[in-house]
This record gives sequence, C-alpha cells and structure tokens, in this order.
Amino acid sequence: MGRRTVRSSLRIFYKCVWGSEALSVTTNSARLYACIITYNEADRIDACVRSVSFCDEVIVVDSHSTDATREIARSLGARVIERDWPGYRSQKQFAVDSADGDWVLCLDADERVSDSLRSEIEALRAKGFADYAGWSIPRITDYFGRFLRHGNAYPDRLIRLFDRRRGGWIGDEIHENTRVKGRVGRLQGHLEHFSYRSLTDHHQRMARYADLMAHALYARGKRCGLLKVLVNPQWRFIRGYFIRLGLLDGWRGLVFALVEANYVRRKYLGLYMLSKGLPP
Repeated sequence: MGRRTVRSSLRIFYKCVWGSEALSVTTNSARLYACIITYNEADRIDACVRSVSFCDEVIVVDSHSTDATREIARSLGARVIERDWPGYRSQKQFAVDSADGDWVLCLDADERVSDSLRSEIEALRAKGFADYAGWSIPRITDYFGRFLRHGNAYPDRLIRLFDRRRGGWIGDEIHENTRVKGRVGRLQGHLEHFSYRSLTDHHQRMARYADLMAHALYARGKRCGLLKVLVNPQWRFIRGYFIRLGLLDGWRGLVFALVEANYVRRKYLGLYMLSKGLPP
C-alpha cells in the first residue's frame, strides 16, 4: 500500500508540474499585441488606442508626426516607436515585428474595435487562439455620419488578427494586405472605419492612392491602353452601386461610388501615361 501511495503521489506531482507548464505556454500564446501605424492622427489616435485597451500591449509606430499623436498615444500607455516612413506595407510589418509575442491585432489609426468584436476576440484569447492561424474581420466604413452597409465598401473583410509566425503583410507598399499560412476563421463583430474627414479629404486620398498604384503597377510590368481607362471606372461604379446595392445607402452610397470610380479612372489613366513614357 505504501509503494502504491508513493507512485500515486508522484503521478499527481508530475501531472501538476506538466499541467502548470502547459497552462503557462497557453497563457503566453494567448498574449495579444495591437499594432498601429500613425502620422498626424492626434484627432483620432485616442479613440483607436482606447478601443484596443484590452490587448496586453499597444504598439504605435509613428512616422514623425508634427502634431500630438505620439504624446497622446504614450499618455494612454502605448509603446511608441518613431521611425522614418518606408511605405504602408513595410511600416505595418515593422509594427508586427516589434511585438514581443505571437498574436497581433493590426489597426489603422482611423479604425476602432467595436464592443462586439472585442467580446469575440477576448473569448478567442481565453482559449489560446486555438485551431486557426488568423481571423478575418468585417470592416464597416463611416461616411458622413452613417455606416455604409452595401456596395464595394461592405463587408470589407480583412485578416487583421493573426499569428505572426504564420503570416504578415504582403503586396505593394500601397493597398497592402495580410496573408497567413493555415486556417482562417471568420469573426462577425465589426472593425469600425472612420477614414474620411470630408469630401475633399476623400478625393485627395484617392488621388494619392491612384498615383501610387499607377507607379506600382508599372513597376510590376503592367501596361494598359485607353480601353481600361474608359471601361474599368464604369464597371467599378456599376458593380458597387447597382450589383452590390450601394444605392441602398442613399446619397452616401452614390457619392462613395462616384469617388471610387474616379479613383479607378485616375489610376489607369496614370498607368496609360506611364505606358507611353510620359509622366502621369
């Protein structure tokens, strides 16, 4: 009886030891790091950082803002890294690489984690983010005081929560994206997007993106004739406004579809000019 008691005690001891270690590994793997890039976002960084306050650490990579962006982020407990601007993809990947753990949640400064999304993420974290390499999140865009729920703007599903050992930022420096190796789950809570301060801001941002994309396409060996300049913008408008029912968003849906079509026109017109050996 004495030997059986000793063996039983040893089994309990080893079980407790290994169980504690396993629990420690699970806890470590469940640490979550929010990664945000910024430049002159003093009016929006507060709400963004507060929305990810449930994360174990918030990392803000700032490209020399001239306003109070860095100071506000630091006051909220974020770890702020100041760094030269290399491009969207490279800056976002640097933020991911700066995390001390494996699981990251990537946001832009004009995005917020909704309450429902936070609840979903916290439930996953409690289980150690098991079974998946990442999760896609539906992004919903605010447009002049109301969220767009149709058209090309929604649902804008993006992989923003992932294991950085199995994924990261890829693509061009503009219109960058994420990719992971492994199963991707689907969350239902929204990532709220407050991108455009005004119609002028929307136009100017799209013009900048269009010019950058024209150069990126040209650098990849893409060329185009006038057919794409004429047809592609019309197709983008028809697809978003009619096929994807952007018209149900009222005048906001119409304005958004028109600006988006203009972006496509400028992008391919720039590529056309580059194809002719002329500056866009």
